[in-house]
Amino acid sequence: MTTRRYDIDWLRVIAIGLLLIYHIAIGFQPWGVFIGFIQSEKSLDSLWIPMSMLNIWRIPLLFFVSGMGVSFAIRKRNWKQLLLERSRRIFLPFLFGIFFIVPVHVFLWRKYYNQDLIYSVHPGHLWFLANIFIYVILLTPLFFFLKSKKNSRINTVLNNIFRNPLGLLLIVGTFCLETLLIKPDMYEMYAMTLHGFLLGLLAFFFGFICVQSGNAFWHLVQKWRWLLLSVAVMLYFVRFFWFDLKAPSYIMAVESNTWILAVFGFAYKYLNHPSNTLRYLSEAAYPVYIIHMIFLYLGAFLIFPLHISTISKFILVVAITGVGCFTMYELLIRRVHFLRPLFGLRKIQTRENVTDHQKSTNKYKVHIMKKAILIISILSLFSGSCKFETSGPYTYQSPEHIGDGLHNGSLEEVNLETRWVVDAVNEIREGRFNEVHSFLIFKDGALVQEE
Repeated sequence: MTTRRYDIDWLRVIAIGLLLIYHIAIGFQPWGVFIGFIQSEKSLDSLWIPMSMLNIWRIPLLFFVSGMGVSFAIRKRNWKQLLLERSRRIFLPFLFGIFFIVPVHVFLWRKYYNQDLIYSVHPGHLWFLANIFIYVILLTPLFFFLKSKKNSRINTVLNNIFRNPLGLLLIVGTFCLETLLIKPDMYEMYAMTLHGFLLGLLAFFFGFICVQSGNAFWHLVQKWRWLLLSVAVMLYFVRFFWFDLKAPSYIMAVESNTWILAVFGFAYKYLNHPSNTLRYLSEAAYPVYIIHMIFLYLGAFLIFPLHISTISKFILVVAITGVGCFTMYELLIRRVHFLRPLFGLRKIQTRENVTDHQKSTNKYKVHIMKKAILIISILSLFSGSCKFETSGPYTYQSPEHIGDGLHNGSLEEVNLETRWVVDAVNEIREGRFNEVHSFLIFKDGALVQEE
């Protein structure tokens, strides 16, 4: 009999939630547009502090969890059944996504930046699904070999390895070796790179091994969770203060894995129990991951032109992304039979089998929808007062001296008519030139206009 591991379900939900927040935060970084995100005119530089901590372990964590899922799946499937089931739940949503999901947010980006509305087939954020499917194909023979030898010496050795804290060095050391061999330009560059593919393959493999080895691994990370967390935090501070976040890749590999192992320990200790919330979110997480970029880009498209504070823009984009994803999931994806397989969901069971599940989750759905309505109402009142226009006409002032080495002056000093500049700025602020987000004049060696 297979005992369900609710902590692993929770980790998948939490990791996808962090992915959504991270992607939203990219739009508030000065380099967001260069990797295909709609970018806010003003950045939230403080967001990069937690982002830089998350970025080296959030994706590897998902690969680990995916490998763990396969370890549980093969307990009641043969290799043909596993490949068929993974084709339906991974490859089909991937194909659907690159033709019907990715183009939507690509078009929103191109529209926002006044580019031609063209699209060439591209995996976009769904590259992760392609990697997972390839890993399943590559590692299935090995996984079923290990399954057939469950009580053999191999599994006994694995169990003994993870009875000792030094056993964790096998995992960490393998990831360090990968960085020394591949020498990635950026450790955090996972999407469609050789480094990202091999790192994901290792994480997927070790995720399988951690479950296959029995309870020894879980007892080990639970016992040493505080030490692992302390090492991870220490390494992050070293990377932040000593290396300006650009530490050697092998050090980042150690930090990444200590974060992940610590998370496994805390999750096993505190999250391994069922709940209606988990049951609902566990099913919703996958479709939300697939569609989240549409609502993220839609939120950015609508909110970024508003003349409100940058932190208010961030809150509103988070709200639009979250509420939009869960509304689409609840009203369409979850309920429309032919849509479910396209988003990785199993077919709806017969009414007799699903009645108890509906009853158990019905109260939770009502509760969460009430909260969503309340949040939308508050945000609507907040944003209803936001205008594209600023309050009052623009008045010219010379640029402020900020000690950046530039000589500042005035329009009069360089013989420019103030009235012309004021008229131009007012037209920009009224939205007549949506593609213009800033206006500077540098003439005769002086910065005389900055808006």
